[in-house]
Formats: sequence, C-alpha cells, structure tokens
Amino acid sequence: MFGSGHYSGFRVIKEALTGHKGWKPAWRDPAPQAAYDIIIIGGGGHGLATAYYLAKEFGQARIAVLEKGYLGGGNVGRNTTIIRSNYLLDGNEPFYEFSLKLWEGLEQDFNFNAMVSQRGILNLYHTDAQRDAYTRRGNAMILHGADAELLNRDQVKAMYPFLNFDNARFPIKGGLAQRRGGTVRHDAVAWGYARGADSRGVDLIQNCEVTGIRTEHGRVTGVDTSRGFIGAKKVGVAVAGNSSRVMSHVGMRLPIESHVLQAFVSEGLKPLIDGVITYGAGHFYVSQSDKGGLVFGGDIDGYNSYAQRGNMPVVEDVAEGGMSLMPMIGRARLLRSWGGIMDMSMDGSPIIDRTDIDGLYFNGGWCYGGFKATPASGWAFAHLLATDTPHETATAYRFDRFRKGLMIDEKGQGAQPNLH
Repeated sequence: MFGSGHYSGFRVIKEALTGHKGWKPAWRDPAPQAAYDIIIIGGGGHGLATAYYLAKEFGQARIAVLEKGYLGGGNVGRNTTIIRSNYLLDGNEPFYEFSLKLWEGLEQDFNFNAMVSQRGILNLYHTDAQRDAYTRRGNAMILHGADAELLNRDQVKAMYPFLNFDNARFPIKGGLAQRRGGTVRHDAVAWGYARGADSRGVDLIQNCEVTGIRTEHGRVTGVDTSRGFIGAKKVGVAVAGNSSRVMSHVGMRLPIESHVLQAFVSEGLKPLIDGVITYGAGHFYVSQSDKGGLVFGGDIDGYNSYAQRGNMPVVEDVAEGGMSLMPMIGRARLLRSWGGIMDMSMDGSPIIDRTDIDGLYFNGGWCYGGFKATPASGWAFAHLLATDTPHETATAYRFDRFRKGLMIDEKGQGAQPNLH
C-alpha cells in the first residue's frame, strides 16, 4: 500500500510515542507515464472521487488524474462545506440522497477523517405560500427515502432564539429541517480521496495543465499537457468552472456560464450555531466552523468571470441578508473572503454524460450543488467511464435534455444560469 498506511487511534498513539518518525507522504508525486487507460482532467473533489471509485468499485487500472495546480486547489477547497439532500425534483433528489448516504460512510470507506458532521440543516420560511412549497418538497424527500421535518415558529425559536423572528417585512414562520444534513471539512475530502486513489495505484499528477485534447477519426487519443503528450483510451473532464475552457480544445460549446461565488468567514466566536441555517427571504446561508468562525455566503456575482475573486455589490448583498436574519452578526468582524468559479448550467442542474467524441466524457454544470454531490458525482462518473452507461441516479443528467425540453429546473427560473 502506498502512502502512510492504515490510519487508526493505535497508530496515532504509536507515532506519538516514537517521535512521529513513521509517517510518510499521504500520496506519491509520480511523473506521468506515456499512456493510461483512463485520464481524469481535474484534481478537485469530483475528479479525485471518480478516480478513487474507478479503482475501488469498478476494478479499473492505469488511471491518472491531471491537475494544473495542486490537488484540491479549486472549488473543493473554496466552498461553505454544506451537505444535504433536500431537493424536490425526481431528477435530483435520488442523486443527492445517494450522495448523502455515501457521505455517511465516507470516512470509514477511505480511512480518513473528513470531519463529517451531520449537525442538521434548516431552511426557513416566511410566508404561507413558502410553507406550502416546503411541505411539498419535504414530502418529495420522504418519498425518495430522505428525511424531512416541517417545523413551526415555536420549534424554530427553541433551536435558534437569536434569529429575527419579528422582522416586519420577513417574519420567520417556521422551517424545513433535514437532520441528516450538515457540514464536512472540504480540504479533507480532497485529501482522503487523493490518498485512497493513490493507494490503489492511481497516478496523481500535479502541475500538469492540459493544453489540448487530441482526437483521431472521431475518437480521443490523449491529451497535450504542459508536461508533454499523454495517451489515453478514455478521457473524463471534471474541471467545474473551467469546463468551457477545457472543452473548447475539441471545439465544443457547453450550455454553461462561469460565475464567481464568494464565501466569507468571521472571527472565531463562542459556540452559537450548531447546525446550518438558510434564509428563506434572501440568499444567505450560515454555519459555524470548529474553529468558531461563522461561515456564510449568498448569491453568485452577476457577470461571467474566470477570476477567483468577487466584487463589492455581492459582499453588500450578503451582509444585508445576514443582518436581516440575525442582526447581531453585525458585531462580528469579517476575517476573510474568497471566491470560486461556478459552472452554472442553463437549468441549474448538472451534466454527467458521454460526448459525441468516442472516449471523451464530461462532468460539470454543478452550480451551487457541487460540493455536496462529490461522492455521488465521483461514483456516477466512474460508472459511466467504466460501463458506458449512466448510473441509475444520474440518468436525467444528459446533454440532450436541453434539446428535448427535459430540463431539471429545480428553482423554476428557466434558462437563465445566473438565477440558479
């Protein structure tokens, strides 16, 4: 077994008593081989999870993950860490429930502490109509095997008495709770999948930017990179907000726009929020990290961009949402903010599908749902790459749904990516 071997409490005690001399790097740093059976472009959560499940669950070998920078340097390390499966539509709910079930056993599966914390998520509602919509969503969740609980005002107040319940414009009337939702340490997800993939022989090649995708007679033959040409029988693309850039190498235009999504963390505070809260009257969501910082976010920036930074209007909008929901947040000092590049699809739902080029596969369009989907996305993409058939929970995530009019418009916003 490559890397540091099996982690356990006994191992930690042993290393502590022997000067920590037995630890080794968690994964190798190999040079690229001339060719592989399968290449995954993108060393983020989805790409690493795909490689891990290809090796572990589907028995594939000779796999490489190519990352232009360092592993986990993209969106997997730039999000607000929330996991949940509180979706409405048939095309989405089974997939995200599958993902949540994988989260529940993930740490034992890849033998790494990803700090999975099922602290619960609460979506607040402020009107009777919103309550009815949440009732419908909760029933849909239960029908698909997920958990859902509709709470009234008093039940929410017992959980979070500091919220602004009597806001004249947006009074809090209750909420939809999913107790199995929560948060996960985002960096550790990348590290755990990387270590697990490496231990099964996957080559994780960092600082290897893909500069071209070669095809011959309608079939992929490999990729040009900053470290030379690498041959491949199959190539899977999982690069989130850079999807349009990478797929342009084969002249493919995607139904995707790239937008910046900002996230924020406050100074460390005493324990205050033990779950995740989302504001029903505006796009604001907040939880508290193990270090005490309030982690929160809101809408994407309204313009298209490949920059991992945001702008002031969204900062102001997020601050207004936080102040409206819990005015006391105005006394907390902001520690830092950052941005990730979101691959916003035309209907707000993802794509996991083969392309018209034989041997070339695509995974993207995750919008706000990318991090929580990581395990299921990796599993479903691995299933597609290994069997050339979609996973049972991802059958709706096809390119041709836009041509056929079978969009999965979870938010009912139509073909306007910036509103999803």
